[in-house]
Amino acid sequence: MSSSRVDIQVANATGVCVTDDHLVVDLDDGRSISLPLSWYPRLYHGTPPERASYRLIGGGEGVHWPDLDEDLRVEDLLAGRRSQESQASLENWLSARSRS
Repeated sequence: MSSSRVDIQVANATGVCVTDDHLVVDLDDGRSISLPLSWYPRLYHGTPPERASYRLIGGGEGVHWPDLDEDLRVEDLLAGRRSQESQASLENWLSARSRS
């Protein structure tokens, strides 16, 4: 049985918008990708100002949200990979936020 391999064309991010339901990333090749915000719990639990405060890293290879301590790679977004953060880590982070 033969199988075909799907190559993902990686592009760099040029902009980001986080809505109440989606993470939308604009790419330098003209595409925009939209992913469920629920896949990225730190963004999901972030406030609108925290979500809006991001910077592109690695020439757009990734996105960093300093207020949420979150980093996402465009390659992972294109592959449809959800956050790999453990539930215990997320619970610790949420607990620390509630004490602040």
